[in-house]
Amino acid sequence: MENKELLNKIKVYRAMKNISQEELAVAIGVTRKTINTVETGKFIPSTVLALKIARYFGVPVEEIFVLNDDLL
Repeated sequence: MENKELLNKIKVYRAMKNISQEELAVAIGVTRKTINTVETGKFIPSTVLALKIARYFGVPVEEIFVLNDDLL
Protein backbone atom coordinates (compact mmCIF):
# COMPACT_ATOMS: atom_id res chain seq x y z
CA MET A 1 0.00 0.00 0.00
CA GLU A 2 1.38 3.38 -1.01
CA ASN A 3 1.84 6.06 1.62
CA LYS A 4 -0.10 9.15 0.62
CA GLU A 5 0.70 11.34 3.63
CA LEU A 6 4.43 11.78 3.01
CA LEU A 7 5.63 12.50 -0.50
CA ASN A 8 9.28 12.32 -1.49
CA LYS A 9 11.59 13.42 -4.28
CA ILE A 10 14.27 10.76 -3.90
CA LYS A 11 13.94 9.63 -7.51
CA VAL A 12 14.29 13.23 -8.73
CA TYR A 13 17.44 13.79 -6.68
CA ARG A 14 18.90 10.44 -7.76
CA ALA A 15 18.32 11.40 -11.40
CA MET A 16 20.04 14.76 -10.89
CA LYS A 17 23.11 12.94 -9.50
CA ASN A 18 22.74 10.12 -12.02
CA ILE A 19 22.93 7.41 -9.34
CA SER A 20 21.03 4.17 -8.88
CA GLN A 21 19.06 3.05 -5.86
CA GLU A 22 21.90 0.65 -5.12
CA GLU A 23 24.52 3.42 -5.15
CA LEU A 24 22.45 5.56 -2.79
CA ALA A 25 21.83 2.58 -0.51
CA VAL A 26 25.54 1.76 -0.26
CA ALA A 27 26.43 5.40 0.39
CA ILE A 28 24.08 5.68 3.38
CA GLY A 29 24.39 2.13 4.69
CA VAL A 30 21.03 0.55 3.87
CA THR A 31 19.77 -1.98 1.34
CA ARG A 32 18.52 -1.18 -2.14
CA LYS A 33 15.16 -2.59 -1.09
CA THR A 34 14.95 0.00 1.70
CA ILE A 35 15.57 2.82 -0.77
CA ASN A 36 13.02 1.34 -3.16
CA THR A 37 10.28 1.01 -0.55
CA VAL A 38 10.84 4.57 0.71
CA GLU A 39 11.06 6.00 -2.82
CA THR A 40 7.84 4.31 -3.92
CA GLY A 41 5.97 5.34 -0.79
CA LYS A 42 5.52 1.82 0.57
CA PHE A 43 7.49 2.65 3.72
CA ILE A 44 7.79 5.83 5.79
CA PRO A 45 11.45 6.32 6.70
CA SER A 46 12.68 6.86 10.22
CA THR A 47 13.92 10.33 11.06
CA VAL A 48 17.49 9.05 10.98
CA LEU A 49 17.08 7.53 7.52
CA ALA A 50 15.39 10.68 6.17
CA LEU A 51 18.25 12.78 7.53
CA LYS A 52 20.88 10.47 6.00
CA ILE A 53 19.21 10.72 2.60
CA ALA A 54 18.98 14.52 2.83
CA ARG A 55 22.59 14.81 3.98
CA TYR A 56 23.76 12.65 1.08
CA PHE A 57 22.11 15.04 -1.38
CA GLY A 58 23.23 18.11 0.57
CA VAL A 59 19.74 19.53 1.05
CA PRO A 60 17.39 20.07 4.00
CA VAL A 61 15.18 17.07 4.75
CA GLU A 62 12.06 19.07 3.84
CA GLU A 63 13.41 19.46 0.29
CA ILE A 64 13.11 15.70 -0.20
CA PHE A 65 10.22 14.76 2.09
CA VAL A 66 7.00 16.77 1.98
CA LEU A 67 3.71 16.32 3.81
CA ASN A 68 0.81 15.94 1.40
CA ASP A 69 -1.25 19.01 2.32
CA ASP A 70 -4.27 17.61 0.46
CA LEU A 71 -4.67 15.04 3.24
CA LEU A 72 -4.22 17.44 6.18
